[in-house]
Amino acid sequence: MKKQVLVSVDRGETRVALLEATGDVAPAPRTSGRRRRKPANPSAGYRVAELYLERRGNRSIVGNIYKGKVDNVLAGLEAAFVDIGLEKNGFLHVDEIVIPGVETPRRGRGQGKDGLKIHDLLRPGQEVVVQVVKDPLKTKGARLSMELTIPGRYMVYTPQGEGVGVSRRLPDKERDRLRKEAARLDLQGGGAIIRTAAFGARREDFEREMQYLFKLNDVLAKRVEETQAPDLVFQEADLSIRVVRDVFSDHFERAVVDDQKQYQRLVSFFTRTAPELVDRVELWEEEAPLFERFGVEREIQGTLTRRVDLPSGGYLIIDYAEALTVIDVNTGSFIGRGRGARLEDTITRTNLEAAEEAVRQLRLRDIGGIIVIDFIDMARARNRDAVLKTLRKSLDEDRTKTFVVEISPLGLVEMTRQNVTEGVREIMTRHCPTCGGEGVIRSEETIAIDFERRLRDIAKEHEAEALLLQINPRVGAVFTGNSARILRQLEEETGKWFHFEGSEGLPLDHFAITFEGSRDEVAERALPFREGDEVLVTIVEPHMYNVDDAVAKIDGYIVSVTGGGRHVGEKRLVRIDEVGRTAATATLVGNGADGSSGGEDSGDSPDGVESTARRRGRRGGRRRSRATADSTAATE
Repeated sequence: MKKQVLVSVDRGETRVALLEATGDVAPAPRTSGRRRRKPANPSAGYRVAELYLERRGNRSIVGNIYKGKVDNVLAGLEAAFVDIGLEKNGFLHVDEIVIPGVETPRRGRGQGKDGLKIHDLLRPGQEVVVQVVKDPLKTKGARLSMELTIPGRYMVYTPQGEGVGVSRRLPDKERDRLRKEAARLDLQGGGAIIRTAAFGARREDFEREMQYLFKLNDVLAKRVEETQAPDLVFQEADLSIRVVRDVFSDHFERAVVDDQKQYQRLVSFFTRTAPELVDRVELWEEEAPLFERFGVEREIQGTLTRRVDLPSGGYLIIDYAEALTVIDVNTGSFIGRGRGARLEDTITRTNLEAAEEAVRQLRLRDIGGIIVIDFIDMARARNRDAVLKTLRKSLDEDRTKTFVVEISPLGLVEMTRQNVTEGVREIMTRHCPTCGGEGVIRSEETIAIDFERRLRDIAKEHEAEALLLQINPRVGAVFTGNSARILRQLEEETGKWFHFEGSEGLPLDHFAITFEGSRDEVAERALPFREGDEVLVTIVEPHMYNVDDAVAKIDGYIVSVTGGGRHVGEKRLVRIDEVGRTAATATLVGNGADGSSGGEDSGDSPDGVESTARRRGRRGGRRRSRATADSTAATE
């Protein structure tokens, strides 16, 4: 499958996109890396398969090697916590302990053949050299291993390993060939793993890269001796080098970079490791941003949505939970094709599309951990097998380790995907400060019922005849709506009068007593207008019962405008005729009163009218400024 790599570098972050061909794509002509390419649609025939983000000051530490100090050894967990100089200690499981000449215990056995347990191998205060294999995620620290690896393009060198292994993702025939090519390599007492990117590599390629890896190992050993624990010893390459090194092979058409410095770094890297691929690295010099030109920006935004549409009209819903991620499949608007369409065929078609798209979303969003896909129930076993086969075939392109279980009788597919780093969604987002990450907030009615209980208690504690309360107008509307039935019942029960003030900017659950006194005192302070006031408002909707009239709203306070039906959506000056606790009536003033359509740009004032209102108030009293179209104050 033909692939492309795009690298975009900004001041705040580096982004890498992996594009895969959707069908047969003609090979791109070989040109100099500095030559400009201007195809009509550079992304034609390709789609975004994987996304990677790295922020300045918040780089992934996977692959970093530290000289750490054992902080605590827990026999019950068969693990140790190691201080590596970060905010949280790293987690070192007994399976990841490597000590030359000592057989270490493994999970499920509890001890080795010689009876050693974890506290026999490690002790608090002991210095160890460890490598990060998993970033700190949420409340957990980094996952560590004492089996160090030094990655190259074709191979991974393991100084403490032995023998040569070959990636299982390669075809059997190619694996056998590579094993023969690497059979006589001098590994200097270590081991090596031949990577998927080594497809087609020769012995000369391995020997050249081994010399490079040996030099890195020598530098590492020297730094370990000179470093005082806990501290960083060796830092993994940055995102662009790391991704290109891991995935770039003969299947790749090119790597396009929009930053001069990063372009030079990639060219330098390939010059040392794979000179034959240097001409496939290109510098993007067009005015249009690289990611916008290839349609990557749209895909990045799509990773933040729950819904993912399928070609036929069905869709996926992706929900994230603490323990697992759930993907739900729905037919949506797809009802089958033709008069002879059957339910089973419609469901199977949707599930087949969902299987491919689900895997694509797992890769795009880099979702890890336990994943449950809820396919639509299928009656026939062969259809279930076809969906599962499609799912597994799609996973063949995923470089991350996965394990898939058979479809359950309920139509669920359980799978796991290795979670190594934070995904695009985790990097780009944070918990909502309003809902705290719950995804829901209390409704206005729920909050109003809670406030009603509080008001009953408050009425017993205050001797004042009336209280002025500051709450969000949408919550206040629950009390004042339906002819203020709830408010009147509450006042009858408590023997108190309640007035409300507040603006849309207040949190829904905001509650405060701002004034208390007699009815007249509170009313004087609470009512936004007096009879005769002239106020500039926006007429937002027709009146419910009289089509000739209309309604304006100011922080939840309703103003019924007589004769305003033809001016819905316009700003108009009105004169207040009657004022109540929850609503007022008004008539049009000026050129709108006779039915003419004077616009906002008429008159001398910026708002199209010139007013000498005697009282410029919003809800809550005279101290507020004059009401405007968007329910905020308007100055003269």
